[in-house]
Amino acid sequence: MSGNEDVRPPAVAGQFYPADPLELSDMIRGFLRDVPGEARSVPAAMVPHAGLVYSGACAAQVFGRLALPPVIVILAPNHTGAGVPGRAAIWGSGAFETPLGGVPIAEEFARRLESSGDLVREHRAAHREEHAVEVELPFLQVLGPGTRIGPLLLAWDDWPRSSRLARDLATLIAVWPDRVLLLASSDMTHYEPADAAARKDRVALAHLAHLDGEGLLHACHEQHITMCGRAPAATVVEAARLLGATSGTVVDYRHSGLVSGDDRRVVAYAGLLTA
Repeated sequence: MSGNEDVRPPAVAGQFYPADPLELSDMIRGFLRDVPGEARSVPAAMVPHAGLVYSGACAAQVFGRLALPPVIVILAPNHTGAGVPGRAAIWGSGAFETPLGGVPIAEEFARRLESSGDLVREHRAAHREEHAVEVELPFLQVLGPGTRIGPLLLAWDDWPRSSRLARDLATLIAVWPDRVLLLASSDMTHYEPADAAARKDRVALAHLAHLDGEGLLHACHEQHITMCGRAPAATVVEAARLLGATSGTVVDYRHSGLVSGDDRRVVAYAGLLTA
């Protein structure tokens, strides 16, 4: 780490997940307990980012199946609106902290990605209060200590920019000396009855299974599918396709009503692996 100004402190500890390190570690290990330890090496995946009591079991179905590489680029939506519209905000040095310690930034990868085009720019204010990267990190700390991250917040919702960033990422990953995982952070349909959410999400997930990022964005727009990380998901499946992947597999789908007991107004979650 370069200094305290490079350390992004936790923003949602005690809200989206426990602030106590032992409680948090136990929670993560509990989610992972019944997940097959397959150790897959995949180019891209998708996990949810809600409060871990709701989405952690779904995320574990992805993380627990992975052989985590040295570098993980996490693409997430920009919920807060901070940052530059139409750009991807990166935190390019130092570390992100959770109660389990610091997760170092893949600084050289971040620098190369920022210099590869005009879509990615350093903008730390965008990351300060955003939860969609942070809630994934305890899984990495438990399963892949030493893993470095490239945190990206996407402030757009269109295919041209998603496809451009996918090309930039695929080009860089193809020549990178270490293995790299692209990880989209996204929840699925928000605040609809569970059966209506499932119908909409089947459409979105079918596009992801075909690595059809453009089709995903079109379906979300046309059918009002409130998938918050649709641009990150579209970007990572397109990059995976460019890197040689041929399909995506949904390994888990669930919704908040399974925890709350209320199916009338749920948020849905899905876990996806590419191959």
